Amino acid sequence: MIKNNKPDIEKLAAGIRAGDRAALGRAITLVESKRQDHENLAQELLTELMPDTGKANRVGITGVPGVGKSTLIDVLGQNLISDGHKVAVLAVDPTSQRTGGSILGDKTRMSGLAANSGAFIRPSPAGNTLGGVARRTRESILLCEAAGYDIIIVETVGIGQSETTVADMVDFFLVLMLPGAGDELQGIKKGVLEIADMIAVNKADGDNTGKATAAAAEYSAAFHILTPQSPNWAPPVLTVSGLKNEGLEKLWGEIERHRDTLGKTGEFDTRRQDQLVRWMWTMLEEKLIGTVKNNPAVTGQLGQIEKDVAAGKLTPVLAVRELLEAAGL
Repeated sequence: MIKNNKPDIEKLAAGIRAGDRAALGRAITLVESKRQDHENLAQELLTELMPDTGKANRVGITGVPGVGKSTLIDVLGQNLISDGHKVAVLAVDPTSQRTGGSILGDKTRMSGLAANSGAFIRPSPAGNTLGGVARRTRESILLCEAAGYDIIIVETVGIGQSETTVADMVDFFLVLMLPGAGDELQGIKKGVLEIADMIAVNKADGDNTGKATAAAAEYSAAFHILTPQSPNWAPPVLTVSGLKNEGLEKLWGEIERHRDTLGKTGEFDTRRQDQLVRWMWTMLEEKLIGTVKNNPAVTGQLGQIEKDVAAGKLTPVLAVRELLEAAGL
């Protein structure tokens, strides 16, 4: 299917529009490829499908390992499909910085959703991308929308990397927290609170119920001393149990209320437009770094320049100047 000719792209686009999950999987593989010829084909495909994108509700979910992200998404996704939605989950797994390997076990951890014909789950290695978000997650969102999925959930690694990256590509950013983890407010970064559209304290069941309620009260108090990112939305704090399927209906109701509220004020469309512009600059930075690193004039000097910087013989600023000059920039 990934061949360098126009008819294959047209066939792939037609398969995606028809909701063919195999075609969607091949298309995501294409946009994730680092080969230049594949990138050219991927952009051709995305241009063809752009009129079919933009209508889905894009939700980012983050939280520390063990908070229950996959269980909550598994149950929430099945609830949404029962209500008539089609749900795509782009789950980004941790990638080893030494070996490049990744777990890619999301289909096992979301077994109920994976078996549902109304769902599409795509695990992708995070690689070195800031925020644990796969290199082409934005393109994958567009492809899923073109395939008819009206709810796109992006599950992030949640291991301390910059969640701002995922917040910049979704409409709603949900932060999951654990109950009774001890010193709750010390355990959450101020930056995460500032970009969160809602906090949900998960595993609020059994003996954890009281601890979850107490934690939620602390997070609510923390929100009051921060300036919200939107003048039209005060982030709510809920207690939920993904395992017991408790509180998830209210959780999704808040996500829909958020979209309705920001839609009426025009902020929703403005956010989407701003995200596209930031995406452009991110891609420009990536391309420029790649251009410099792959320039033969740079590769010949790079090793020595790195040694000089490490030894304190050359300041990082002057090192950058040398590299840019060598690249002809």
